[in-house]
Amino acid sequence: MRQRVLVFGTLAAVLFMLCLDGAFPQAGFLTDTAVAQEGDAAAADDGGGDAGNTNLLKWLWQSLGPGYTLIFLSLSFTLVALLVMNLLSARRENVCPVSLVEGFEAHLNEKQYQEAYEFAKSDESFLGQVLSAGLAKLSSGYQQAIEAMQEVGEEENMKLEHRLSYMALIGTLSPMIGLFGTVHGMIKSFNVIATGGSTPKASDLAMGISTALFTTLVGLAIAIPALAAYNILKNRIARLVLEVGILSEGLMGRFETVGEEK
Repeated sequence: MRQRVLVFGTLAAVLFMLCLDGAFPQAGFLTDTAVAQEGDAAAADDGGGDAGNTNLLKWLWQSLGPGYTLIFLSLSFTLVALLVMNLLSARRENVCPVSLVEGFEAHLNEKQYQEAYEFAKSDESFLGQVLSAGLAKLSSGYQQAIEAMQEVGEEENMKLEHRLSYMALIGTLSPMIGLFGTVHGMIKSFNVIATGGSTPKASDLAMGISTALFTTLVGLAIAIPALAAYNILKNRIARLVLEVGILSEGLMGRFETVGEEK
Protein backbone atom coordinates (compact mmCIF):
# COMPACT_ATOMS: atom_id res chain seq x y z
CA MET A 1 0.00 0.00 0.00
CA ARG A 2 2.76 2.46 0.92
CA GLN A 3 4.55 1.75 -2.36
CA ARG A 4 1.38 2.49 -4.31
CA VAL A 5 0.83 5.71 -2.41
CA LEU A 6 4.41 6.79 -3.14
CA VAL A 7 4.03 6.00 -6.84
CA PHE A 8 0.73 7.89 -7.05
CA GLY A 9 2.27 10.84 -5.24
CA THR A 10 5.31 10.95 -7.53
CA LEU A 11 3.21 10.77 -10.68
CA ALA A 12 0.84 13.45 -9.45
CA ALA A 13 3.69 15.80 -8.56
CA VAL A 14 5.33 15.27 -11.96
CA LEU A 15 2.05 15.88 -13.76
CA PHE A 16 1.45 19.00 -11.69
CA MET A 17 4.84 20.42 -12.61
CA LEU A 18 4.36 19.51 -16.29
CA CYS A 19 0.99 21.26 -16.28
CA LEU A 20 2.64 24.35 -14.86
CA ASP A 21 5.35 24.13 -17.50
CA GLY A 22 2.76 24.00 -20.26
CA ALA A 23 0.57 26.69 -18.78
CA PHE A 24 2.80 29.56 -19.97
CA PRO A 25 4.31 28.41 -23.27
CA GLN A 26 4.59 31.96 -24.66
CA ALA A 27 6.00 33.70 -21.60
CA GLY A 28 8.59 35.79 -23.43
CA PHE A 29 9.17 38.06 -20.46
CA LEU A 30 10.60 35.09 -18.59
CA THR A 31 13.61 35.04 -20.87
CA ASP A 32 14.43 38.66 -20.16
CA THR A 33 14.49 38.01 -16.41
CA ALA A 34 16.59 34.86 -16.68
CA VAL A 35 18.98 36.51 -19.13
CA ALA A 36 19.43 39.54 -16.90
CA GLN A 37 20.31 37.29 -14.00
CA GLU A 38 22.75 35.16 -15.96
CA GLY A 39 24.27 38.04 -17.86
CA ASP A 40 23.72 36.43 -21.27
CA ALA A 41 23.41 39.48 -23.54
CA ALA A 42 23.25 37.44 -26.74
CA ALA A 43 20.11 35.58 -25.68
CA ALA A 44 18.47 38.85 -24.72
CA ASP A 45 19.14 40.29 -28.17
CA ASP A 46 17.58 37.30 -29.93
CA GLY A 47 14.22 37.66 -28.04
CA GLY A 48 11.51 36.50 -30.49
CA GLY A 49 11.42 32.79 -31.23
CA ASP A 50 13.61 31.57 -28.34
CA ALA A 51 11.59 33.49 -25.74
CA GLY A 52 8.75 31.00 -25.84
CA ASN A 53 11.11 28.11 -25.11
CA THR A 54 12.07 29.35 -21.65
CA ASN A 55 11.86 26.61 -19.05
CA LEU A 56 9.29 27.70 -16.48
CA LEU A 57 10.57 25.13 -13.98
CA LYS A 58 13.94 26.86 -13.94
CA TRP A 59 12.34 30.22 -13.31
CA LEU A 60 10.10 28.64 -10.67
CA TRP A 61 13.13 27.17 -8.90
CA GLN A 62 14.97 30.50 -8.98
CA SER A 63 11.94 32.33 -7.61
CA LEU A 64 10.98 29.89 -4.87
CA GLY A 65 14.43 28.77 -3.83
CA PRO A 66 15.13 25.48 -2.03
CA GLY A 67 13.16 26.44 1.08
CA TYR A 68 9.77 27.14 -0.46
CA THR A 69 10.26 24.39 -3.03
CA LEU A 70 10.86 21.78 -0.33
CA ILE A 71 7.86 22.96 1.69
CA PHE A 72 5.45 22.94 -1.25
CA LEU A 73 6.69 19.59 -2.56
CA SER A 74 6.25 18.08 0.90
CA LEU A 75 2.70 19.41 1.10
CA SER A 76 1.96 18.13 -2.41
CA PHE A 77 3.24 14.61 -1.73
CA THR A 78 1.41 14.48 1.60
CA LEU A 79 -1.82 15.69 0.00
CA VAL A 80 -1.68 13.07 -2.74
CA ALA A 81 -0.94 10.31 -0.22
CA LEU A 82 -3.84 11.41 1.98
CA LEU A 83 -6.14 11.66 -1.03
CA VAL A 84 -5.37 8.10 -2.11
CA MET A 85 -5.80 6.70 1.41
CA ASN A 86 -9.07 8.54 1.97
CA LEU A 87 -10.42 7.46 -1.40
CA LEU A 88 -9.68 3.86 -0.52
CA SER A 89 -11.20 4.24 2.94
CA ALA A 90 -14.35 5.91 1.62
CA ARG A 91 -15.20 3.10 -0.79
CA ARG A 92 -18.50 1.39 -0.18
CA GLU A 93 -16.73 -1.99 -0.02
CA ASN A 94 -14.71 -0.77 2.95
CA VAL A 95 -17.61 0.82 4.81
CA CYS A 96 -20.78 -1.17 4.18
CA PRO A 97 -20.15 -4.02 1.71
CA VAL A 98 -23.21 -5.60 0.14
CA SER A 99 -21.78 -9.10 0.60
CA LEU A 100 -21.63 -8.58 4.37
CA VAL A 101 -25.25 -7.43 4.55
CA GLU A 102 -26.48 -10.39 2.52
CA GLY A 103 -24.40 -12.96 4.40
CA PHE A 104 -25.23 -11.56 7.82
CA GLU A 105 -28.95 -11.46 7.07
CA ALA A 106 -28.85 -15.01 5.72
CA HIS A 107 -27.32 -16.26 9.00
CA LEU A 108 -29.96 -14.41 11.01
CA ASN A 109 -32.76 -15.87 8.91
CA GLU A 110 -31.39 -19.34 9.67
CA LYS A 111 -31.11 -18.41 13.38
CA GLN A 112 -27.38 -19.03 13.20
CA TYR A 113 -26.49 -16.24 15.57
CA GLN A 114 -23.00 -17.42 16.48
CA GLU A 115 -22.14 -17.83 12.82
CA ALA A 116 -23.53 -14.37 12.13
CA TYR A 117 -21.36 -12.91 14.86
CA GLU A 118 -18.22 -14.65 13.58
CA PHE A 119 -19.06 -13.63 10.02
CA ALA A 120 -19.38 -9.96 11.02
CA LYS A 121 -16.33 -10.08 13.30
CA SER A 122 -14.12 -11.42 10.51
CA ASP A 123 -15.11 -8.51 8.26
CA GLU A 124 -12.91 -5.45 8.88
CA SER A 125 -15.36 -3.00 7.38
CA PHE A 126 -17.15 -0.26 9.31
CA LEU A 127 -20.44 -2.15 9.22
CA GLY A 128 -18.81 -5.42 10.24
CA GLN A 129 -17.35 -3.90 13.39
CA VAL A 130 -20.68 -2.30 14.28
CA LEU A 131 -22.71 -5.49 13.81
CA SER A 132 -20.26 -7.66 15.72
CA ALA A 133 -20.30 -5.19 18.64
CA GLY A 134 -24.09 -5.29 18.68
CA LEU A 135 -24.32 -9.08 18.69
CA ALA A 136 -21.65 -9.33 21.39
CA LYS A 137 -23.81 -7.24 23.74
CA LEU A 138 -27.17 -8.67 22.71
CA SER A 139 -27.25 -11.09 25.64
CA SER A 140 -27.43 -8.07 27.96
CA GLY A 141 -30.45 -6.68 26.16
CA TYR A 142 -31.39 -4.91 22.96
CA GLN A 143 -30.76 -1.42 24.33
CA GLN A 144 -27.25 -2.36 25.46
CA ALA A 145 -26.57 -3.79 22.01
CA ILE A 146 -27.67 -0.53 20.36
CA GLU A 147 -25.45 1.49 22.68
CA ALA A 148 -22.47 -0.76 21.90
CA MET A 149 -23.13 -0.31 18.18
CA GLN A 150 -23.28 3.47 18.58
CA GLU A 151 -20.01 3.55 20.50
CA VAL A 152 -18.18 1.50 17.89
CA GLY A 153 -19.79 3.56 15.13
CA GLU A 154 -18.56 6.80 16.68
CA GLU A 155 -15.07 5.36 17.07
CA GLU A 156 -14.89 4.17 13.45
CA ASN A 157 -16.32 7.47 12.23
CA MET A 158 -13.68 9.37 14.20
CA LYS A 159 -10.94 7.31 12.52
CA LEU A 160 -12.25 8.24 9.08
CA GLU A 161 -12.64 11.92 9.88
CA HIS A 162 -9.28 12.11 11.65
CA ARG A 163 -7.35 11.12 8.53
CA LEU A 164 -9.57 13.30 6.38
CA SER A 165 -8.99 16.37 8.55
CA TYR A 166 -5.32 16.50 7.52
CA MET A 167 -6.43 17.37 3.99
CA ALA A 168 -8.30 20.37 5.36
CA LEU A 169 -5.18 21.31 7.33
CA ILE A 170 -3.09 21.31 4.16
CA GLY A 171 -5.78 23.34 2.41
CA THR A 172 -5.54 25.93 5.18
CA LEU A 173 -1.76 26.02 5.54
CA SER A 174 -0.85 26.23 1.84
CA PRO A 175 -2.32 29.70 1.14
CA MET A 176 -0.90 30.93 4.45
CA ILE A 177 2.57 29.83 3.36
CA GLY A 178 1.89 31.47 0.00
CA LEU A 179 0.93 34.70 1.78
CA PHE A 180 4.11 34.49 3.83
CA GLY A 181 6.08 34.14 0.60
CA THR A 182 4.23 37.11 -0.87
CA VAL A 183 5.25 39.34 2.01
CA HIS A 184 8.78 37.95 1.90
CA GLY A 185 9.11 38.65 -1.83
CA MET A 186 7.79 42.19 -1.55
CA ILE A 187 10.22 42.91 1.28
CA LYS A 188 13.05 41.71 -0.96
CA SER A 189 11.90 44.02 -3.75
CA PHE A 190 11.54 47.05 -1.49
CA ASN A 191 14.95 46.29 -0.02
CA VAL A 192 16.39 46.50 -3.54
CA ILE A 193 14.71 49.88 -4.00
CA ALA A 194 15.98 51.11 -0.64
CA THR A 195 19.58 50.05 -1.23
CA GLY A 196 19.81 50.41 -5.01
CA GLY A 197 19.96 54.18 -5.19
CA SER A 198 18.02 56.12 -7.79
CA THR A 199 18.18 53.35 -10.40
CA PRO A 200 17.69 49.91 -8.77
CA LYS A 201 18.44 46.90 -10.92
CA ALA A 202 15.28 45.72 -12.66
CA SER A 203 16.21 42.02 -12.52
CA ASP A 204 16.64 42.18 -8.73
CA LEU A 205 13.24 43.82 -8.38
CA ALA A 206 11.69 41.21 -10.66
CA MET A 207 13.13 38.35 -8.59
CA GLY A 208 11.46 39.58 -5.42
CA ILE A 209 8.15 40.05 -7.22
CA SER A 210 8.52 36.59 -8.78
CA THR A 211 8.94 35.07 -5.33
CA ALA A 212 5.82 36.87 -4.12
CA LEU A 213 3.69 35.78 -7.05
CA PHE A 214 4.93 32.19 -7.36
CA THR A 215 4.50 31.39 -3.67
CA THR A 216 0.94 32.69 -3.86
CA LEU A 217 0.24 30.73 -7.05
CA VAL A 218 1.64 27.43 -5.78
CA GLY A 219 -0.01 27.83 -2.38
CA LEU A 220 -3.41 28.33 -4.00
CA ALA A 221 -2.76 25.52 -6.49
CA ILE A 222 -2.33 23.13 -3.55
CA ALA A 223 -5.10 24.56 -1.36
CA ILE A 224 -7.91 24.60 -3.92
CA PRO A 225 -7.90 20.86 -4.79
CA ALA A 226 -7.18 19.99 -1.14
CA LEU A 227 -10.28 21.81 0.13
CA ALA A 228 -12.42 20.59 -2.77
CA ALA A 229 -11.42 16.96 -2.20
CA TYR A 230 -11.88 17.34 1.56
CA ASN A 231 -15.46 18.56 1.28
CA ILE A 232 -16.40 15.98 -1.35
CA LEU A 233 -14.96 13.11 0.69
CA LYS A 234 -16.44 14.47 3.91
CA ASN A 235 -19.93 14.43 2.38
CA ARG A 236 -19.37 10.94 1.00
CA ILE A 237 -18.21 9.60 4.36
CA ALA A 238 -21.17 11.23 6.14
CA ARG A 239 -23.55 9.57 3.67
CA LEU A 240 -21.90 6.16 4.11
CA VAL A 241 -21.91 6.45 7.91
CA LEU A 242 -25.62 7.27 7.80
CA GLU A 243 -26.17 4.22 5.61
CA VAL A 244 -24.26 2.06 8.10
CA GLY A 245 -26.54 3.27 10.89
CA ILE A 246 -29.69 2.52 8.91
CA LEU A 247 -28.49 -0.93 7.81
CA SER A 248 -27.23 -1.96 11.24
CA GLU A 249 -30.40 -0.93 13.04
CA GLY A 250 -32.49 -2.61 10.37
CA LEU A 251 -30.60 -5.88 10.72
CA MET A 252 -30.65 -5.81 14.51
CA GLY A 253 -34.24 -4.61 14.75
CA ARG A 254 -35.55 -8.18 14.81
CA PHE A 255 -34.06 -8.57 18.28
CA GLU A 256 -35.95 -5.62 19.75
CA THR A 257 -38.36 -7.85 21.66
CA VAL A 258 -36.51 -11.16 21.88
CA GLY A 259 -32.95 -9.99 22.35
CA GLU A 260 -32.70 -11.23 25.91
CA GLU A 261 -33.80 -14.69 24.88
CA LYS A 262 -30.75 -15.20 22.70
